[in-house]
Amino acid sequence: MTGKIVGAFFGFLLLRNIVGALIGLYLGHLFDRAVKRFANKQNVEQWLSSGDSKQAIFFYTTFSVMGHVAKASGNVTPEHIQTANEFMTHMGLSKEQVAEAKEAFREGKSLGFPIKKKINLFKQYFGKRQDLCQFFIEIQIQTAYSDSILEPAEYELLLNIAKQLGFTKRHLGQLIVMWEAELRFQNYKKDQQQKNRKYERRRANSSSSDSGDHQRQNNTRDISSPSVADAYALLGISENETTKEIKRAYKRLMSQNHPDKLVAKGLPPEMMEVAKQKTQDIQSAYEIIKKARKF
Repeated sequence: MTGKIVGAFFGFLLLRNIVGALIGLYLGHLFDRAVKRFANKQNVEQWLSSGDSKQAIFFYTTFSVMGHVAKASGNVTPEHIQTANEFMTHMGLSKEQVAEAKEAFREGKSLGFPIKKKINLFKQYFGKRQDLCQFFIEIQIQTAYSDSILEPAEYELLLNIAKQLGFTKRHLGQLIVMWEAELRFQNYKKDQQQKNRKYERRRANSSSSDSGDHQRQNNTRDISSPSVADAYALLGISENETTKEIKRAYKRLMSQNHPDKLVAKGLPPEMMEVAKQKTQDIQSAYEIIKKARKF
């Protein structure tokens, strides 16, 4: 408890606003948790020099900026809230962490949220890690697309964030195209999972296995799988690329999004599942291209 109080106090003094206090509060929470976890002074000092503080900054900034992006077009829609909640669920957050994430999200959508200061603070810790910065931007793109529409105000905000982190307008455009393709992969996967669950329930309740198999065919026949064009877009390449260039793009993306590597660089471990899903989508896209190009 002491760490939370001290952290909130010094966080407020540092940034002169409630955002600083909340960041300090979260850092203090991590400190208190470390003190409980380690019994001696040496281990506490080890925590102070570890990546936990960086992970706290990444965690808090991610959810607060998500709230700000959701508010960019004027109103936070139910779809924005649902995306944030699904993101928290996918991360497997504890009740305490969910409460912290929701508080950060609420702070981000509040009037006068200091977005530039927040991104500058993020940049101080992660500015030299382009893969982590890109991962962060992709999460914000996902938030903007919660309602399947990228509003002009949302785009302008994303562009400002990207530029502040050293990305060009062209690079942001490519990330948006890649996310649109990845979204089609994820929607297809969700549809498959939902229809398979329905099939399993009907199969369990059905007295005839033949009718169950027929029902499964009816459930899956009209599902549109991602196209080869979607696969190329997800990998950020064109259909004119050589096999060698395709393999290089695939390996680069897999390396950039490798969960263990990202966590080692400062990504909160709770976000590892998000990175895993992305590598699965990259792998799926690559397999589609391999099949189409026969290599």
